[in-house]
Amino acid sequence: MPDNSLFIRGKGSLFVALLVYVDDIEVTRSDLAIIEEVKKQFNTNFQIKDLGPLKYFLSFEIARQKKGIGICQRKYGIEFLKDTGFTDSDNTQYRKTVGKLLYLTITRPDISFATQQLSQFLDKPTNLHLQAAQRVLRYIKAAPGHGLFFPSSSDLLLKAFSDSYWGACIDTRKSVTGFCIFLGNALIS
Repeated sequence: MPDNSLFIRGKGSLFVALLVYVDDIEVTRSDLAIIEEVKKQFNTNFQIKDLGPLKYFLSFEIARQKKGIGICQRKYGIEFLKDTGFTDSDNTQYRKTVGKLLYLTITRPDISFATQQLSQFLDKPTNLHLQAAQRVLRYIKAAPGHGLFFPSSSDLLLKAFSDSYWGACIDTRKSVTGFCIFLGNALIS
């Protein structure tokens, strides 16, 4: 299914992509002159404000370095921790917490397994599930800026690793399987 908010144009080695969300537009390119041309065209029809290089978009924080690009959801994670403060067995709060944890796994694959386990008990969470969710929140609090890093100089070799632990789940006695996929040295899934 195509993403109706992503527009791409390319000709030869030139490339430009626009990502539009409500009143925010992010532009990337293969040549800086193309961005200047796009901004000039937009400015003739709309009043735009150039915020410079991308640093924050849809709760993602982007940090550029010579070695590559880091992406995390630090601010989202901190706000999430502030909103959570739950102590009783409230299904609505538990669901909200697990939903936000699921969104946070985009840049925090280190919490994917725990979040997946918590999401299995959305209907009737017990105090043990609430304690487990609070443990994940404490883990996030210890390193809210933890995220993904995409090195600028890396091969485009796709590598995948998986492992299984037969009958390992203490709740269901089902097997547990995990995987990670890298593009070069960057974890992508």
